[in-house]
Amino acid sequence: MNANSALTPSDPEFDYIIVGAGSAGCVLANRLSANGKHSVLLLEAGPKDTNIWIHVPLGYGKLFKEKSVNWMYQTEPEPELKGRKVFQPRGKTLGGSSSINGLLYVRGQHEDYDRWRQLGNTGWGYDDVLPYFRKAENQSRGADQYHGTDGPLPVSNMIVTDPLSKAFIDAAVETGLPYNPDFNGATQEGVGLFQTTTRNGRRASTSVAYLGPAKARSNLRIETGALGQRVLFEGRRAVGVEYRQGANVRRARARKEIVLSSGAYNSPQLLQLSGVGPADLLRKHGIDVVLDAAGVGHDLQDHMQVRIVMRCSQKITLNDTVNHPLRRTMAGARYALFRKGWLTIAAGTAGAFFKTSPRLASPDIQVHFLPFSTDKMGEKLHDFSGFTASVCQLRPESRGSLRIRSADPTVPPEIRINYMSAETDRATNVEGIKILRKILNAPALKPFVVSEYDPGAKVSTDAEILDYCRERGSTIYHPTSTCRMGNDALAVVDQRLKVRGLEGLRVVDGSIMPDLVSGNTNAPIIMIAEKASDMILEDAR
Repeated sequence: MNANSALTPSDPEFDYIIVGAGSAGCVLANRLSANGKHSVLLLEAGPKDTNIWIHVPLGYGKLFKEKSVNWMYQTEPEPELKGRKVFQPRGKTLGGSSSINGLLYVRGQHEDYDRWRQLGNTGWGYDDVLPYFRKAENQSRGADQYHGTDGPLPVSNMIVTDPLSKAFIDAAVETGLPYNPDFNGATQEGVGLFQTTTRNGRRASTSVAYLGPAKARSNLRIETGALGQRVLFEGRRAVGVEYRQGANVRRARARKEIVLSSGAYNSPQLLQLSGVGPADLLRKHGIDVVLDAAGVGHDLQDHMQVRIVMRCSQKITLNDTVNHPLRRTMAGARYALFRKGWLTIAAGTAGAFFKTSPRLASPDIQVHFLPFSTDKMGEKLHDFSGFTASVCQLRPESRGSLRIRSADPTVPPEIRINYMSAETDRATNVEGIKILRKILNAPALKPFVVSEYDPGAKVSTDAEILDYCRERGSTIYHPTSTCRMGNDALAVVDQRLKVRGLEGLRVVDGSIMPDLVSGNTNAPIIMIAEKASDMILEDAR
């Protein structure tokens, strides 16, 4: 440990220090401070969540490139995507990515969590985690064996039910997919409408749902604009955190534990900056090695999406509203007055889950359907009537890495995802596009379709489809597994999410997933934090 990192008696002391107030950190701050017995410091590098577009569901489009609340990372050039860098938006505000994401509530498949358990992660099978999904949830449809109504997190039906989304559902049923009213119930396979983390037409981030009710507690201190620089150690025990707030470097001591909840990019970055990671990397940047842990930043995974854009024959898309001054003004007024209309839609209205091969036990493709179109997400909508459907491979085999570039915490890390480096991933994306095209050409959608705009008729063979995937594939914003849970040599945390080989330090966020879930990641991360909160409080007794 460097001489200037030593804690002093004047540094404030808390039972728990949580680094990162995102999807997991806000949950932890609420649960760990709830009984009043423990003092909690919550550190967030970004500002308070006061940006108006955070709270408007469709506002996620305005936050894609908003530096004040978004880390705006980029990958290194991706070899299988024609050397393109892939933009990686991540939340940097109270609520983290739950404040800027697409709001979809999708837990993944029962089999995902049973696979975690089969990998040796006792206590993480579907039957083990279901109670925590239910505990978190305030389900608008009411409680049943899969859903709860007593939790802080609102889960609601779509307010907008547009004709295109209905036609997409009907078209998928015509191709043989079953209608599924609940992707988070007995089974995931099928087509239906997504549910969202919203309440009364407003976003319900974890900051709103969890931190809001806890803010007034005297035993919880929230510091924004506070960038974690390193965890401080005495031997192998984590004892404090050093963070920068404005021009000041501050330190705080943790009596019981430090919990990293900074996400799949920032948690491994902070571990490496603190001397926990691959020893050769740390020494290269002049960082004293606390623990040679090769798995920190290893096994990075993400979902890739490939979009198909259709020209619509009727002026019923969001494009038509946004590009018409009067309709755009009316949509804004409708939202302001009634919290209804286009501004309430999420990053997917209807969705589908299907198998690319009958040999598979469960779906390997997720489709997000959107009643608007654009060349790139977060950019201007097309000037014609258009809609979009994207293919997302649910269980990619490609693996990447995250490594610091510098000992300076403000320097973005080196992100390599290696999209489509595995043959299975390439074949699955091609087959997924072919099946999605069948849905988009089914009878129910015929009255709404002029033609396929992108990629269009010029792309038809498997080789051409694969080339299109390389040309246009992008993230669907689900990085995980860089501080993976497990028992093997590269696992970073154990089944109680304690960093292996160290004391007083846990990681609780999407980085601990043994592998990606078959769906969106926000709901599972909230579940992880709910379960971790119980573990931490049990261990404090």
